[in-house]
Amino acid sequence: MPLKIKPKPASPVYDVVIVGAGPAGLGCAAALKECGIENLAIVDRREVGASFDAWPAQMRMISPSFHSNPFSQPDLNAITPHTSPADYVHSEHPTGPEYAHYLRAIAEYYQVEVKTGIEITGVKQSKGALVVEGASKPLRARHVIWTGGEFFFPRQEIKGVEHCIHNSSISDWSKLEGVEHAIIGGFESGIDAAVHLARQGKSVHVLSRGEPWHQNSPDPSRALSPFTIDRLKDVLLNAPGTIRFYKNADIVEVTKTGDSYILVDEESEPFEVSTPPILATGFLGGMGPVSSWFEDKNGRIAFTEEADESPSLPNLFYSGPLLQHRQSLFCFIYKFRARFGIIARTIAERLGHEWEEPLKQWRERGFMIDDLACCQDCTCAVETEDEIAPAEVEEYATATQ
Repeated sequence: MPLKIKPKPASPVYDVVIVGAGPAGLGCAAALKECGIENLAIVDRREVGASFDAWPAQMRMISPSFHSNPFSQPDLNAITPHTSPADYVHSEHPTGPEYAHYLRAIAEYYQVEVKTGIEITGVKQSKGALVVEGASKPLRARHVIWTGGEFFFPRQEIKGVEHCIHNSSISDWSKLEGVEHAIIGGFESGIDAAVHLARQGKSVHVLSRGEPWHQNSPDPSRALSPFTIDRLKDVLLNAPGTIRFYKNADIVEVTKTGDSYILVDEESEPFEVSTPPILATGFLGGMGPVSSWFEDKNGRIAFTEEADESPSLPNLFYSGPLLQHRQSLFCFIYKFRARFGIIARTIAERLGHEWEEPLKQWRERGFMIDDLACCQDCTCAVETEDEIAPAEVEEYATATQ
């Protein structure tokens, strides 16, 4: 009698796999759980909230937290309409570790399965499902939400980057050696670095292509936050250190000669500093392995307006700081969380789950905005006065002559 070989059981298919255990991933997971979708998992190569745990010791959330939830005004840093980081960690501007603590509490409360130590290398379609590649055993899912953050993908495109330090690699500004520092980049991360160094009594030079410290914009994603402006004013008046600002500094290369570091501008004299320059040049974003699925015909990043879905791979969604619609950036938590409910609703409908009642509060409290016209006009009804530069600003070309 021939031996019967039992067929191997098919690998389980998740209803949803979420790549990334940060605020976007956990926020989407919570919304899906509200709709009764239990067959889901989050995968990440690190731990829950790892990017926040890696922040410099002095860094804080720039958007303020306040427990205004009972008055239908959710905490700006909350990822669900029912929670408040301000109430949970008792801080208006949480540190990175404090915010990571809040995220872990969300994961525990919603009993989200989180698989760590898994680096995902791509997503493809195969046999009626999406295959999440990179794990020892590829994961199959009916839907995938990509929520890779930015912090672990620093922008380091300058020539001679080996002579520089990216601001995201600093664990504690008070331990940075030297009394003089040059910062390349004058937006949020650059000014944050300058503030902390000036408080340590350091002499700081901020070199920027433009003048972000002197820029007004109706979109808060394109101008310095009030929190940063307040800190900058305080430091300029009270800190033991100094900050000098240089505009129109297009640093393209850093070289080292002896104990000096030379910052090279294509059109001006080099700038010399005695310590490795600090790159505050931002981040590339965490879409790498799936970026091609979110490109339009012109190679630009694009998302469907209906549900932040890939234009070319159905059932692949994105949530996070790279989201944009109609020239509006959704790069803050209080912005991209506005689409958590939209993604959850779409997936719930496709799986045949009820969503209207479960997501009622998500809609009422701004976590389910489907009218993107609201994102086109961020202008305040009362015009602001022209912002006064925080200190004397030098033209880079003039300062280096």
